[in-house]
Amino acid sequence: MAKRKLNDNDREFFSLVSRAAFANPFSLTRFEIDKAITQKTAKNWLEIRPEVISKVSGRIAELDKEKIADIRDFQKNDSLIIQHAFLFQEYHLVNEDFDKLIAKQVNSEKPLDVPFAKELIDNLLARGFTKDEAKKYFAMFYQIRRAFYFIDKGLLGKCPSMTKLRVDLWNNIFTHDIFHYEKYLWDKMEDFSTLLLGPTGCGKGTAAAAIGRSGFIPFDEKKNVFAESFIQSFVPINLSQYAESLLESELFGHSKGAFTGAIADHKGIFAICSKHGSIFLDEIGEISTQVQIKLLQVLQEREFTPVGSHKKLHFNGRVIAATNQQIDKLRNEDKFRDDFYYRLCSDCIEVPSLQMRIHENPAELDELIAKVIEKITGQTSTELVKTVARVIDNNLSRDYHWPGNVRELEQCIRRVIIKQDYEGDKLNRSSAGGDTLAIDTHDGSMSATDVVKKYCRMLYERHGTYAMVAKKTGLDNRTVKKHLLK
Repeated sequence: MAKRKLNDNDREFFSLVSRAAFANPFSLTRFEIDKAITQKTAKNWLEIRPEVISKVSGRIAELDKEKIADIRDFQKNDSLIIQHAFLFQEYHLVNEDFDKLIAKQVNSEKPLDVPFAKELIDNLLARGFTKDEAKKYFAMFYQIRRAFYFIDKGLLGKCPSMTKLRVDLWNNIFTHDIFHYEKYLWDKMEDFSTLLLGPTGCGKGTAAAAIGRSGFIPFDEKKNVFAESFIQSFVPINLSQYAESLLESELFGHSKGAFTGAIADHKGIFAICSKHGSIFLDEIGEISTQVQIKLLQVLQEREFTPVGSHKKLHFNGRVIAATNQQIDKLRNEDKFRDDFYYRLCSDCIEVPSLQMRIHENPAELDELIAKVIEKITGQTSTELVKTVARVIDNNLSRDYHWPGNVRELEQCIRRVIIKQDYEGDKLNRSSAGGDTLAIDTHDGSMSATDVVKKYCRMLYERHGTYAMVAKKTGLDNRTVKKHLLK
């Protein structure tokens, strides 16, 4: 039989759908492709998405008029873009079902039954996919939906730095080209380590969880479950909470009798982590160079030995690390080995401070206040949002530097709910700055401009707002801001 051939109009349309299927959903590129599909303008991607799905389904229905379209019926040049269109349609048919499954799975370490699995796999088989292909794509649908779910729901904010963070996290999971990921890397991402950088309390743990819970997990057709719960596949550890003498045992495990108190064998997190999982090493900047060397060996050789044992165990998972310290400063001070850094930095992702986010988009503070209040009370409350925002505006002003970032904001909101008051972090971290200012001015080594700049910085670190610096110095807010930004 002669192969079906798309006309020019269909080929152009389904080529756009193919591009949309593999574009980063948090990127401007995906938004532009969807506008081209619908030939309409919109404020954002979520606004236009339902019409895109509807339009794709309508065009596929036209292909199905005589008989259900099968990828094997089309000429080679058309078969691939039609395959992508079928995958696009099937994925969006089960989005809500996957979201419900994910919401339930968050509270269960045991893999849950997937009631819609058979129908979707059968749909793919009817389109000409093999059984192995159908199961693989079903597992990829689940992975894609988890990634979108945790990035979208866990990382709020419309400012440029948060938009970039969401794009970066998606690329970290699927690379910049999900088509190549599906073709070459879907089961080989363990060699791509990630280093998250950012100040204390900015959300590095949430970013790490979004990556760690979004790895590829195969579907077990016999049991009708995915092979593993994504709750178990993400294994976090805060390295700073363990004494160095105990840290190796927590990381690599130990055998019975390895040291005093080792009354039984103990599995470390590298043994607990499955081949589908990720380990999150928080506060990586706090560990000694000796521990860095041992972690480097694990990352390079993918093997480790429990304390007190000679047995080598294999590690198949992925490593995500984070630090709130300046990594370049640690390296310059020889506190962080270069070889260890180069093994961790397959991808370095900056998580922005709350101060930066509010500076880029002042409305982001109200959005975060609303989300935290919903998390605390279990419901939305415009009244509480207005109360908290009013206290922050009156007591701190919108240019408060939020040294504790989102974590501080959460406690600020709780305090306002309890006592309708919050005065900010009063810890004086500027004494050293005051000392160096006095020394520099005494030496006569600073220009008048440098003195003003340094004095403004010292006052800002002490009081936390442009307004208070302006009041203390007698300068206007714009001049103060100019000195601080320099």
